[in-house]
Parts: sequence; C-alpha cells; structure tokens
Amino acid sequence: MFNGARVLVGPLDWGLGHATRCIPIIEQLLAMEAQPLIGADKAPLALLREAFPTLPHVRIPGVQVRYAKGASQAWKMAAQFPAMLRSVRQEHQLFLNIRRQHRLDAVISDQRFGLHAPGLPSVIITHQVFPFTPVAQSLMRRINLRSISRFDRCWIPDTEEAPGLAGALSHGTQLPKHARYIGPVSRLDPERARRPEKPYRIVCVISGPEPQRTLLEEELMQQLPRLPGDHLLVLGKPESQENRQVGTVHRMAHLPSDELAGALMQAELILTRTGYTTLMDLARLERRALLVPTPGQEEQEYLGRLHAHTGAFIIQEQHKLDIATALLSAKGNPTLSVPSPTATDLLERALQELATLIRTPHA
Repeated sequence: MFNGARVLVGPLDWGLGHATRCIPIIEQLLAMEAQPLIGADKAPLALLREAFPTLPHVRIPGVQVRYAKGASQAWKMAAQFPAMLRSVRQEHQLFLNIRRQHRLDAVISDQRFGLHAPGLPSVIITHQVFPFTPVAQSLMRRINLRSISRFDRCWIPDTEEAPGLAGALSHGTQLPKHARYIGPVSRLDPERARRPEKPYRIVCVISGPEPQRTLLEEELMQQLPRLPGDHLLVLGKPESQENRQVGTVHRMAHLPSDELAGALMQAELILTRTGYTTLMDLARLERRALLVPTPGQEEQEYLGRLHAHTGAFIIQEQHKLDIATALLSAKGNPTLSVPSPTATDLLERALQELATLIRTPHA
C-alpha cells in the first residue's frame, strides 16, 4: 500500500499517552509496507525505541511543562504559554530540516502542531478538537482549530457517535471538514497479554507532568502497604531502571505492552490517571478502574466528570483518594461496557487515504 514511503510519527511528550497510542499506528504502517521514522524525545522516545528497536529515530525536543502543586493550574499554565508557542515554532523549523535530511513522504503528528510542511501530506492526531482550558477557553479553541487546519487530515481516536470516550472534547457542531474518526486505538491486546505468575491485587499505573505524578506516587506508597495483598506500581518512567520490592509493593519503572496488559487483566483493582489514552486502553481490555484526574488539568477533570456520570469508572479526587473504598466498589464488577474497543477498519481506511495523499499530494 505505502510502497516503502517514509513516514515520520511524532508524539507529544507530555506524559506517555501520546507515545503509547502511536504504537498500533506504527504497527499498521509496517503492515502496509511503509517505512516509519520515530520522532520524539526523553521518555516517549525511550518507550517507542523499546517497542520498535530496529526503526530509525530522530530527537524532537518539546517544552518542559510543569504543573503547580495545588488544584489550580491557571496561572502556572498561563505563565508557560509563551514558551509553548516558541516551542512549536522551533519544532517547525527543526522539522523542515528533518524532512529534507530524511526525504520524508508524509508525517503523522500526535498533538505536535509544528510537524507539518508545505507540500508534504500531513496528519494531526487529536482527541482534543474542542479543548478545555483554565483560561480564555473560547480563544484557545479558535487557535486550536486554526492549528489543526494546517494539516491535510485530522484523525480523531474516538467513535463518531457521541459521547464516545472523549465526550465534548471530540464531538461538536464545528468539526473540521478534514476530520476523520479512526475509533479508539490501543497498544494493549488481550490476546497477546502475558499474565504474571502471581497476580497482583492492585495495579497502579501513573505518568504525566510533574510534580503531580510524584505527589500521586507518594500518596500511593502511603496507602498501598496498609492494604492486604501484593500490589504493583508502574511509575511511567521507561528511561529509568527501577525494579524493586518495597514491602508488599513491587515498584517498576515501566512494563512492555503485553506484560502490562496481563497485569491489568488479573488485577482486583486498577488505579490510574484519567488520561485519554488510558481510557482507550481500559476499553480495549474491557476493565473498570479507579481513575484519579490530575488536579487542575481541565481535560482530565472533564473526563472524570463525564465518566462518573456514565458510571463506567470509579472516579476519585487526588486529595480524597481512598483505595480501600474503591476496592469495595469494584468487588464483583471488574468488567467494563463502553463503545467499540478498537476499530481497526477505521484506522486502516484513514491510512489508505494517507497513502493516496502521498501518491497525489493535492487530493
């Protein structure tokens, strides 16, 4: 289908979710005879290099976003906004050089708005077509839609039927004309899951911007040792080597996809953030979970409210975290009924359209 076309895949480096959801897309590109090139930095690059050790890669730095320790992020994010804009401009200039050096035929960008170039078929992947922001939301949505319009296609990893998994983030009346729903995508496959020899009672998977990631980790290390059973804490740090036992808690920096899927499928309770990629992973495995939105992160707080209303997940605020109570709520009801786990036909159709754009760039 792609006849050896060179396609750069570049995920945003806020946490690991953007990188992990690129894994099934890279797998599909390989199956369709493309030559993917990974463009990332730090933990996302480490994760994708582990998943695809033979693929070439380039470093594309991103802005180092930090969150406030409190529940409000408005001023913290507003102060970093100029740096974010500069980062996109720098990213764009770097990408123009990468395009020439690697003779790219196309680019698939997961939420990185600088990865486009004149005459190069380009795709932006985002579930945040209509983002929630702590300040100037109407203005930020207009800026977001204008940024999306610079790409040839916008792929939305959700179902076309609302509310899907992303609710109002990915469904609205002013959807871009070049938008395509590709269905939820996930790197986790229950058929390939490698179950641990001894199941963990509680499996916690955390990642995301600091300091909130560490604050949640510290709270988990306070509560988990007090609960009976053996527990697993995956730290979301693929660049680290941590793998140690602390009392009844097994701390691991990172787990490959198949091992993570196996641990999640056998857990009595899963605890993780309300990140969108996490929701797609849980839907793929058909598992309920205790979800803890990152304080002050508008998207995660909205997704928490949405799925608290649908009843699909257990939602708790970080400062009110009570794992013991969640265990009682989850007991006897571990499965999840949500929209279509992975619509591979929609993704394949979108990739076929991209292949057509490569052959006829003005289509």
